[in-house]
Amino acid sequence: VQLQASGGGLVQAGGFLRLSCAASGRTFSSYMGWFRQAPGKEREFVAGISWSDGSTHYLDSVKGRLTISRDNAKNTVYLQMNSLKPEDTAVYYCALALADDKPITIAAMYDYWGQGTQVTVSS
Repeated sequence: VQLQASGGGLVQAGGFLRLSCAASGRTFSSYMGWFRQAPGKEREFVAGISWSDGSTHYLDSVKGRLTISRDNAKNTVYLQMNSLKPEDTAVYYCALALADDKPITIAAMYDYWGQGTQVTVSS
């Protein structure tokens, strides 16, 4: 499995971005997550989605602003990020866990990772 993340950039507070994560290889019965890591901080779970039934799970601080979705035909997961705040600034990673348990919020439980894409929100 290979994951290719894209869509990061520089945006002003209140703006929006859409991140994409294209997956090649097995995705059925797996779980996709988005994580982020800010300088000097640990990597944290942001949002996740089940490939099989589309159920989603979010970090409390992003609920209502970030939306994760999937396109099965394109094998791609998206993270729509609205009302961005400076504290959302981080490198964002997509990851895939070869498990049907959901939600999966612990980074160590993921088997494959994308390369990361930088999101910078200016105040």
